[in-house]
Amino acid sequence: MLKEFKKFLISGNVVDMAIGFIFGAAFATFVKSLVENVIMPPIGLLLGRVDFSQLFLPLDGNSYATLADLEKAGAPAIKLGVFMNDTISFIILGFVVFMFIKSYNKLKGSEAPSS
Repeated sequence: MLKEFKKFLISGNVVDMAIGFIFGAAFATFVKSLVENVIMPPIGLLLGRVDFSQLFLPLDGNSYATLADLEKAGAPAIKLGVFMNDTISFIILGFVVFMFIKSYNKLKGSEAPSS
């Protein structure tokens, strides 16, 4: 049983999958940073200096100057800005994965069958 497990771990598919997860996590971090630090600030500026990361609705009836103050108080809130950033990150990441899979399938389909 131990030999079978070792063979499974070193098989190409498992190693490829592990590499895919590592690159996927790194790419997700990159996309999140791109959205928060590059895409959303100009959009916020164009919409009248809105900082999307600070858009939230406290549910405890109190008012907080920043999201950090709200989180420090431990108050429940609907964090609209965080949700918007995450949604845009998801759309970008989904599009990139779609383009990658589309390119991969195109390359895979153009390979000559081996005899």
